[in-house]
Amino acid sequence: MSLYYPEGWRIDTPQNRNAMLSYSTLADACRDGQILEGRAIICDSAHNLMVDLGCMKGIIPREDSAIGIREGTVRDIAIISRVNRPVCFVIVGFQKKEDGSTIALLSRRLAQEKCQEEYLSTLSPGDVIDARITHLEPFGAFADIGCGIVSLLPIDAISISRIDHPRERFEVGMDIRTVVKSIENDRITLSHKELLGTWEENRNRFQVGETVAGIIRSVEPYGVFVELTPNLAGLAEAKEGVEAGQQASVFIKNIIPSRMKVKLIIIDTFDYTYRPPMPEYFFTGDHMDSFLYSPESSEKQIRTDF
Repeated sequence: MSLYYPEGWRIDTPQNRNAMLSYSTLADACRDGQILEGRAIICDSAHNLMVDLGCMKGIIPREDSAIGIREGTVRDIAIISRVNRPVCFVIVGFQKKEDGSTIALLSRRLAQEKCQEEYLSTLSPGDVIDARITHLEPFGAFADIGCGIVSLLPIDAISISRIDHPRERFEVGMDIRTVVKSIENDRITLSHKELLGTWEENRNRFQVGETVAGIIRSVEPYGVFVELTPNLAGLAEAKEGVEAGQQASVFIKNIIPSRMKVKLIIIDTFDYTYRPPMPEYFFTGDHMDSFLYSPESSEKQIRTDF
C-alpha cells in the first residue's frame, strides 16, 4: 500500500497522534519531513487555514494550501471547503507570536508535491489504487487519490449497469478502490467497473427460479431493465406503472450466457430511498492489464485494455 493516503486516512493513526504530543515531537516531524494530518478549524479573510495540532495551532498560508493556488489554476473554494475537515501537511518551521506562544508553519502544497513526485508519477494505467469520494456531479465522481489530489471517475466507468447519477453508487466520504484508466499531462482518470466482477462472476450469484431484489434502471417500449448487481442487469417483460429508480422483486425466468441475457419477470415494485452500499470487489490485486467482462461463449465481447 502507498504511503500517500487520501486525506482523512491518517489523522487518527497512532503515528499521527504521537507526532502531535508536544513541540518536541512536532519538531522531529519537521526535521524528518513527515506528512501529518490535522483538522482545519478556521479559514481567515486572507484564505489562510488554521489547523488544530493538539499541542498548538498551525497555519497553512493561502499559497501553500494546494498545488495550483499559487499559479491560479485552482480556485480559493478549494481552501474554504477544507474547514472542519482533515488536511495533510508538512511542517516547515515554527514562529513565536507576540503573546509568547508558538505557531507551526505548515504547507499542504509541499505534501501534495511529494505525493505527486514519489507516488502518483509512478502509476500506470491498470494500477489499482485506494481513493476517497470527495464530491459528486452528474457526469462523474471526484475522488482523492492521495494528499487531497483529486481525480475524476466518469459516470460511464463506475459500473456496467448504467446509472443516472453517481450518488446511486457512492456518497461523499466513501472509501473505494479504483483503476487508473488513463494518464494525460499528469492528469489521472479513474475507472471502477472492472473491479466489480465479470458477467459470469455476477450471474453465479443467481439461479433460475429464484425471486430476488433489483432496481429498475430504465423502462423501454420492449421491456424493463432491472439491475441485479452493479455489473449485472436483466430484461423484464413490460409492466404497467413501473418507473426508473424503483426497487423491485423479480423472478429469474432464464439465464443465457451465450447472449449475456438474464430474463426476468417483475413481481412487484415500490419506492424506497436508500443509501448506496459499499462496493463489493471481485478483483483484489494491485494491477490489471485487461478486463474481459463477457463470458467466452458470448457472441459479444466486452473488454477493457489498459
